[in-house]
Amino acid sequence: MPTPPSRRLRLNAFLMNAGHHDAAWRHPRTQPERVTDLRYFQQLALTAERGRLDSVFLADGLALWGKVRHNALGGFEPLTLLSALAAVTEHVGLIATVSTTFNEPFHTARKFASLDHLSGGRAGWNIVTSGTVDEARNFGRDEHLEHGLRYERAREFVEVARKLWDSWQDDAVVLDRERGIYADTDKVRAIDHRGEHFAVRGPLNVPRSPQGHPLLVQAGSSEDGKEFAAQYAEAVFTAQQTLADGQSFYKDLKSRLARYGRTEDQLLILPGIAPVLGSTEAEARALEAELTGLQIPEYGLAQLSGMLGVDLTGLPLDGPLPELPEERDINGNRSRFALVADLARRDGLTLRELIARLGAGRGHRVLAGTPEQVADQLEEWFTRGAADGFNIMPPHLPGGLEDFVDHVVPILQRRGLFRTEYSGRTLREHYGLARPAHRSTSPATPPSPATATAAS
Repeated sequence: MPTPPSRRLRLNAFLMNAGHHDAAWRHPRTQPERVTDLRYFQQLALTAERGRLDSVFLADGLALWGKVRHNALGGFEPLTLLSALAAVTEHVGLIATVSTTFNEPFHTARKFASLDHLSGGRAGWNIVTSGTVDEARNFGRDEHLEHGLRYERAREFVEVARKLWDSWQDDAVVLDRERGIYADTDKVRAIDHRGEHFAVRGPLNVPRSPQGHPLLVQAGSSEDGKEFAAQYAEAVFTAQQTLADGQSFYKDLKSRLARYGRTEDQLLILPGIAPVLGSTEAEARALEAELTGLQIPEYGLAQLSGMLGVDLTGLPLDGPLPELPEERDINGNRSRFALVADLARRDGLTLRELIARLGAGRGHRVLAGTPEQVADQLEEWFTRGAADGFNIMPPHLPGGLEDFVDHVVPILQRRGLFRTEYSGRTLREHYGLARPAHRSTSPATPPSPATATAAS
């Protein structure tokens, strides 16, 4: 299927300490001693920019994930790190994860507006609601907020942030030295928000930023997550294992946009892929096996227990999964629970086999092969309605990102699927997304489906 000339792949580099494979830190090609070394992350960001990638992305959690005894966990707070990366890069977008459950809208809006100014318009916010009881216990709660309530809070949180970003009009700063007027105060207004979860007067103490609003990204694939994405997200990081599942998710999410007055080109869907690359397929498979051989079963079992919400400690590794709860009863990451449970059932995997399959991608698709084979798979998903681009998750760093940039990107460029040079400066320009008009000049926000139903 020929690719329309105007449509191009969007590629994001998901940076994760020594790499995404849970045993990457043990491999001689990685540098786990550098996970708090700024120069290491600067090197990664510059590699992504050399490959003309759209953006780099940092995940985050508000607790120490997993068993630090067996993995290179912990590290920088993402907004702090991305501010430092902004100083050494010129084009690549900078996306940080921030939770709406354990933060406040004013702080968050201020930090992202600041990053957008510091980077010249390259900031993006990956919106998460947090998913673990360990995070809740770091913020005075014994249990996590209920799944639906977390999304209710998230909706209001984002609405407040958007109002704050629009509390200054684009031309509010007039810099009239003669009259002694720095800003036109008719164009800097309080938002006076009072809702179920937040009361925020405003205005923000940062002028409107180069992008107007940072790019809004979301990563949940539950029903609540998909509806939230349809209403607010401009890019979605997601996980599917098969082309059919990718096509189904893509069609489902895009079909929801019209309810919010949005068009399909206003939301990009970027499935995660973990490319294990070799000059031959055998070489790639050997590297994959080498990484699997370095896994610590105790670590993988703990990770799997967290994904499924079931304590698997002590169960035989060569036995099947035990009986699992229903997805509706999961109060953590429901979409990841469903993906992992379905993968185990579909392929009849033992616990040991499931730990191996999840090692490189934690449920995201793993592609082991040559650069040509990986490029073929990306092109197939892109041209057959399963993706607008991809969230690249190198199993090992820095080499896995360098291999992708040096060997896969040139193939995609030769096929006309990916840019050879940046044509814009902001993250929105990279992704082909419009800068949001200020609320004073934009049409009224369309009603939510619930409001529309109530009014009809």
